[in-house]
Amino acid sequence: MSLVIFFVPKNFDKEKKYLTGFAVTELFSLRTSGVKTHDDKNLVAINSKELENKLIELNVNFDSEKVFKYSYRPFDTGVIYYDTKLLGRAREKTIYHLKYENIGLILVAQPQAANLNYFDCLYLTNCLTDTNMYRRGGPLSFPLYLYHKNNLQEKLEIDERRTPNLNSEKLNLIASKLELTFTNEKEKTENTFAPIDVLDYIYAALHSPAYREKYQEFLKIDFPRVPYPKDKETFWKLVKLGGEIRQLHLLESSTVENYITSYPKDGDNSITTKIGIKDWELFDEKNKLGRIWINDQQYFDAIPLVAWEFYIGGYQPAQKWLKDRKGRTLDYNDILHYQKMIVALYETDRIMKEIDNIKFE
Repeated sequence: MSLVIFFVPKNFDKEKKYLTGFAVTELFSLRTSGVKTHDDKNLVAINSKELENKLIELNVNFDSEKVFKYSYRPFDTGVIYYDTKLLGRAREKTIYHLKYENIGLILVAQPQAANLNYFDCLYLTNCLTDTNMYRRGGPLSFPLYLYHKNNLQEKLEIDERRTPNLNSEKLNLIASKLELTFTNEKEKTENTFAPIDVLDYIYAALHSPAYREKYQEFLKIDFPRVPYPKDKETFWKLVKLGGEIRQLHLLESSTVENYITSYPKDGDNSITTKIGIKDWELFDEKNKLGRIWINDQQYFDAIPLVAWEFYIGGYQPAQKWLKDRKGRTLDYNDILHYQKMIVALYETDRIMKEIDNIKFE
């Protein structure tokens, strides 16, 4: 890293400390680019029925077994028609690991938002992922597990069908520092840790605002490095908080159902506004609460400003999700989904501040 030549001055005073951590690209043995359809309009949809209608209009012999859950943008999950003959770049040799029960860490080598000075390219997926998950494209998914094709059709226990996608040498170093035993699957056995714990630790560390600021120069130019756990107690504290953010981002946490926003007005639920500056109203400056008008009569109310402005991969999900549905009509589940997303973003910001109370370097 020291040999790289830059056209603008960089602060490498902290380089030595930063390099003592492990590179995420070295910890995960396999990585995969996201799917590039070359035809999102017809091969990606919000739900299976809409996707089927699109394919029928194209005179494609629709096969429901080719429909897979698809992480399209942060907090925006739909379905894809995964037919390698129709897709531009299916990535079938590597991305198939995410067709099954799995989690993938999504990272990119450079920040995505030109107006940001901090690292915001951190998200995850539990399904197939789009190549443009982040604003400028090019992110890589690092699956937590690798599935073995020869065993997928057999009725085997899950730990016989998959193995951790983690470098054994790096794991041994982590296990040694923690004085814990690594197990391929999460166990209740005392003094053990599993792949999900490693992912949650990474997710917490990289969500630390202090860590992002301290190493912003390095996080701008390459995939991130993460400090080795300093001790067992600190490790489990970060695992807990990272796990909370993971469940929030996958909308698996029960917390997201504790709505902090409302949708108070009746109407046709159609999005006719541009979801721009004129449609956003900060009605409570003291408590930093606003509302977003989706048409002349209806709005989502009491949205925390921190959630409205929150960035992931160069996108502001609270805004992007609505903008991508302009001209559509929200159904009941859409309205609930949006409110869950706001909770997730708000809680992520809260937990990020909590992570900064832990000295993990």
